[in-house]
Amino acid sequence: FSSCFSDTGTKPPESGIFGFMINISALLGVITMYIRYLLIEKQNESSHFVRSSCNIFSLCIGLMGCIGMGIVATFQELSVPSVHDIGALVAFGSGVVYITLQSIISYKSCPQWNTYFVCHIRMAISVISCIAFIPMIVFASQISMTKIDWTPGEKDYTYHFVSAICEWTVAFGFIFFFLTFIRDFQ
Repeated sequence: FSSCFSDTGTKPPESGIFGFMINISALLGVITMYIRYLLIEKQNESSHFVRSSCNIFSLCIGLMGCIGMGIVATFQELSVPSVHDIGALVAFGSGVVYITLQSIISYKSCPQWNTYFVCHIRMAISVISCIAFIPMIVFASQISMTKIDWTPGEKDYTYHFVSAICEWTVAFGFIFFFLTFIRDFQ
């Protein structure tokens, strides 16, 4: 399932660095999501723009994604592919749902707590990530072998290549989405 992204950290010593950095990223994700949750709760006290249960649900989905990242970091692609793939599916799937929910919450907080421009950017990132997530799964599921060094013309190379592009698109979507929180956190 997880193609090129995990290929970067399959062989030692890169695997140790990859796992460590993914776990640090997951921890930073948890912290960011929790701060975002608290911020929305505080804003919601005076504005009542979203149900508290929706905010909690969004946080839980986001935390599931971070747990998925921890699974990806702990169980390497070539060592335990099925567990690694489940972790990747949870990380990417929950991440896409989280940023979509946060985009909706952002719109509900307009114009008092967010600008429509920021909301449009967040929603655009969410839509692109959702669109990339679907072919990522479809093409990754067509790959019949788990390997690292791919060459053009090999069996399943095209599936691997397209899946990798989609996977990196979703991963960078998450990064850019979190960057949109900078102004909110000031």
